[in-house]
Amino acid sequence: MTTNGQDTRVDDAFHVFDTTLRDGAQREGINLTVADKLTIARHLDDFGVGFIEGGWPGANPRDTEFFARARREIDFRHARLVAFGATRRAGGSAAEDPQVKALLDSGAPVVTLVAKAHDRHVELALRTTLDENLEMVRDTVTHLREQGRRVFVDCEHFFDGYQANPAYAKEVVRTAYGAGADVVVLCDTNGGMLPAQVQAVVATVIADTGARIGVHAQDDTGCAVANTLAAVDAGATHVQCTANGYGERVGNANLFPVVAALELKYGRKVLPEGALAEMTRISHAIAEVVNLTPSTHQPYVGVSAFAHKAGLHASAIKVDPDLYQHIDPEQVGNTMRMLVSDMAGRASIELKGKELGIDLGGDRDLVGRVVERVKERELAGYTYEAADASFELLLREEAEGRARRYFRTESWRVIVEDRPDGTHANEATVKLWAKGERILATAEGNGPVNALDQALRVGLEKIYPQLAKLELIDYKVRILEGRHGTGSTTRVLISTGDGAGDWSTVGVADNIIAASWQALEDAYTYGLLRAGVEPTE
Repeated sequence: MTTNGQDTRVDDAFHVFDTTLRDGAQREGINLTVADKLTIARHLDDFGVGFIEGGWPGANPRDTEFFARARREIDFRHARLVAFGATRRAGGSAAEDPQVKALLDSGAPVVTLVAKAHDRHVELALRTTLDENLEMVRDTVTHLREQGRRVFVDCEHFFDGYQANPAYAKEVVRTAYGAGADVVVLCDTNGGMLPAQVQAVVATVIADTGARIGVHAQDDTGCAVANTLAAVDAGATHVQCTANGYGERVGNANLFPVVAALELKYGRKVLPEGALAEMTRISHAIAEVVNLTPSTHQPYVGVSAFAHKAGLHASAIKVDPDLYQHIDPEQVGNTMRMLVSDMAGRASIELKGKELGIDLGGDRDLVGRVVERVKERELAGYTYEAADASFELLLREEAEGRARRYFRTESWRVIVEDRPDGTHANEATVKLWAKGERILATAEGNGPVNALDQALRVGLEKIYPQLAKLELIDYKVRILEGRHGTGSTTRVLISTGDGAGDWSTVGVADNIIAASWQALEDAYTYGLLRAGVEPTE
């Protein structure tokens, strides 16, 4: 597009384009309110993406409201807001098309138009001719450019269309770019492409059309990130992604590994200075907004991304962490973790002790005792890789020569009453000793474990007011292999928080309540340890 003989396109070298609020929101289980969308937009702007696609104004009231509020409530520091819509209807004009008008009314400085690039879709879905489809693209892009909007064109089903009719698919690209689109985006809408295919097609399209090309990859083959990077290798300078890979069906190219690869592997600066170190925080914050548990095994930002379990790995990491890590986790705001399990060797225990701030002093006998104890207890069903707090208590007991005790249990019991109206009453009684005082406490709960938790609080909070901050935030039960049915051994994992952090503890017994009690005892003991309380028993 030219004005007075000069090209009016913005000459920015590389685009990171996020479509979490539009394409990502199409994931099953995600239902964003306007407030949610505004919060996510702020996170993405903080991260430093170049473009945030906010939705389809005019298609639904929620997206229309989002654009109105975003203009008033968000002062974007890094990103430009993008409105998404379609080319005008067949047989009409862009200037009179109501959905094109809605794009303009959104106030977004950038518009992404979805256009058909697959001949069968043109004829079967749009029910128009191939020539008319080209005119729809040309007319809509031209009109939006004349109204001062920057335009990107998403060529829907491009790769499938290219396989069916490469000449027509390329003609759609030429038409869009010739009408003034800044970027023409090749979309793998069905997610069926592989990296070599993507790279070859993108390279050919760039060579044959001279257009600036972007890529939008779905993850149906598990290759969306690889396909995106393959397109970059072929010359694409615009990548469309979603936070945490959210999207329809199995999702989209994941923003975070794409950006990390561009910055750390390609050496391409695509984020503001210091933003990459915020990546893990941003990923988890967005997961909280959409109410989905962050994936523990997500590359770069998952809590397991730099977690090491095998003893061989730990031995090497003790010498040099880079031997078993492809980057320093701090570069993306993550941390290295040592997991303790029956696979652990001496190096694993020493590194875990260092991570927890416990100096083992090079005591080989002490380390050996801890290794053997961990292996014995994991054979019995305990798991310490998922219960760091219980492991720290075990490690301190061996290192200090005594268990950390703030109270002793004399006995406990739980009564579950089945009432005639179909409801249940759960009552727990605990008998404890703390600071030389015998304590008897009774409480009710909405389940037997909750009743025990409440009774423990009732009994101990007067002596240890720090316990008032503790909250049970997760509870998991696993029936272990071996004996079957109701006689099986049970493992319970409990996560507890105090407002400043959370921790996990484990209990194992042939009784689910007994296993829960073990995990609760460790949870309260660790909570008091974190609070700096000195043991009394």
